[in-house]
Amino acid sequence: MYPLVAFRSEIGEIPCTDNPRALRAKSHDWSEVSPILRKLLEGKSADLVVSPRTKAELKRVVSAAARLRIPVTARGAGTANYGQSVPLRGGIVLDMTRFTGVLWKRPGIVRAYAGTVIDEIDSVTRPDGWELRIHPSTKRVATIGGYISGGSAGIGSCVWGGLADLGNVSGLEVMSMHEMPVLREIRGKEVGLVQHAFGTNGIITEVEMPLAPAWEWIEAVVVFRDYMSAVRFGVRFADEAGLVKKLVSIQEWPTPGLWRQMNGIVPQGHSTVCCIVAVPFRPAFEELTKDYDGSIASISEEGKGPYGVPLYEFAFGHALQQMRRSEPDRAAVQGTFRADNLVAFVERVHRRIAGQGPLRMELTRSRGRITGGAGVFITYQNEEQIRALTRLLIEEGVEVNDVHAMSVERHRGGRRDDGSVELKRAMDPYNLLNPGKLESDASNRPLQEISA
Repeated sequence: MYPLVAFRSEIGEIPCTDNPRALRAKSHDWSEVSPILRKLLEGKSADLVVSPRTKAELKRVVSAAARLRIPVTARGAGTANYGQSVPLRGGIVLDMTRFTGVLWKRPGIVRAYAGTVIDEIDSVTRPDGWELRIHPSTKRVATIGGYISGGSAGIGSCVWGGLADLGNVSGLEVMSMHEMPVLREIRGKEVGLVQHAFGTNGIITEVEMPLAPAWEWIEAVVVFRDYMSAVRFGVRFADEAGLVKKLVSIQEWPTPGLWRQMNGIVPQGHSTVCCIVAVPFRPAFEELTKDYDGSIASISEEGKGPYGVPLYEFAFGHALQQMRRSEPDRAAVQGTFRADNLVAFVERVHRRIAGQGPLRMELTRSRGRITGGAGVFITYQNEEQIRALTRLLIEEGVEVNDVHAMSVERHRGGRRDDGSVELKRAMDPYNLLNPGKLESDASNRPLQEISA
């Protein structure tokens, strides 16, 4: 279908493979958590996996692909949940995992190549007393470029907000999809046009991120007899600005009971709040748990809990991954809970969804107030079940994020602005970057026909 022989001749000794096993491994991500996406993405595969190690090699790959009009889908570790890095139209998967290294670090800021594993960045900055403000639950394996391209929030968002919040990504270097590729530095508000765009409007080559003081952290699993008690405590803890924290994750029973690693830790029938708090604030934190009739089922140094993995791997997208080890038919309908009285809002919605599945909620900060990034963990039956629950949540005022779709616009709530369209035109004139992930691709409309 594509002139791959000519392409391979042009890139010379740059590592590439068409081994079927490698193609299968590099053409899929964690999108199997959605039964709808699993069906839509079945059989989708790259024709070639290319692994550049330097910027010069990357330019050579992009130049050849642009001249030969071969689609390119950039990929990090493949930990995305929504098919962001699955090549819908074949072509080349650009494996960025060899494009690594921290370029420089300064007090409060760091810059790294896009393929650098996030945990490795922290290992470089922590000796100087700094760490990343926000990181995903996949920190130990995910790349920083993949996180920026496909992620939204993470551990630290209860203090700093999400990646889209101004200042949480200091700068990006992005390579265009031209015969003679251009490098463009993206800063300020323009970062939002590249962040969570699935690599459709440029290949991220370098990421500059702000840092926060690196505290000594403790992990705590706090248990409550009912979910709303857990919510009341979680919202209060998240809202206590004087308590230094980086995770507040509220999980309704039976979710903790389906996490195999938590067997024997969480009492039967109890909901949990998984917390990460700085060591000096442990006494105040423990006092607060007592005020809300919570019990601490486990408390330990960060990464040394009896459940065997960092506690943040039971939060955000990882929560469902852990659950699916026990019940593989579980899926999620996700949304954002935003209200002046968040507890009352959650309580009202919780009553409406009773019996459909346990509720998960990470508390994050958005424009100065606490919000809830939530998911209902259903046992999947059919697509209508998901549509019906989606309608119910929307009726109740929840901002639903469609995790069973793979387009940029649907993940952004249907929002699209002139800035992103113009950047796409400038950076990818032949529509070769991750094609099919924009609504314009799905409807086969030329890019220039996208309305404002």
